[in-house]
Amino acid sequence: MKNSELQTCVLGSVSTNCYLLKNKNTGELLIVDPADHAQEIFSRIREMQAKPAAILLTHGHYDHILAVEDVKKEYQIPVYACEKEAGTLLDPSANLSGYGNRSCSLKADILLEDLQAFEAAGFSVQMLHTPGHTPGSCCYYLKDEGILFSGDTLFYGSVGRTDFPGGSTAQIVESLHRLTDSLPEETEVYPGHDISTTIGYEKRYNPFV
Repeated sequence: MKNSELQTCVLGSVSTNCYLLKNKNTGELLIVDPADHAQEIFSRIREMQAKPAAILLTHGHYDHILAVEDVKKEYQIPVYACEKEAGTLLDPSANLSGYGNRSCSLKADILLEDLQAFEAAGFSVQMLHTPGHTPGSCCYYLKDEGILFSGDTLFYGSVGRTDFPGGSTAQIVESLHRLTDSLPEETEVYPGHDISTTIGYEKRYNPFV
């Protein structure tokens, strides 16, 4: 990570990774998957002395989005997501929040097409559509920083579950191959749960490749 500082907040009932990526040059910040406990996110951002610029959602499941509205309201920043995840975000039964005590329906401000690149917090970011866990699951690739935020598509030595509504084992395997075939092996991968990995490691050892 050349020009960035990355911190991880592990939040919520299923230990979801919320990532805070600060641009050292501008002081601006990307928030990836504000999972829950908004006050904890606020506290960490104050410690980092950063100015939030955008929220990036890898997919719409409840455990990745419960703090989105509070974070958006606090900082008045836009929410990005894949265009094919709009339905999951809106539907509590699809995003699985309807089965708990905190039903959630969310509309992203900016819906991205596959391979669409955009600027946020002084970073150049590209959205890669990687369906399988959900229809609109995606990854965010920051080429200049050598970083991939993989959500629940790619984990250390594994992939995300495909037994939820809209899931597909064939699609997630195809998505995994797309990542390992197209990205540099030294790319650092930061998943929605568990520890980080690299594209090179997954290319060699992930049983789904």
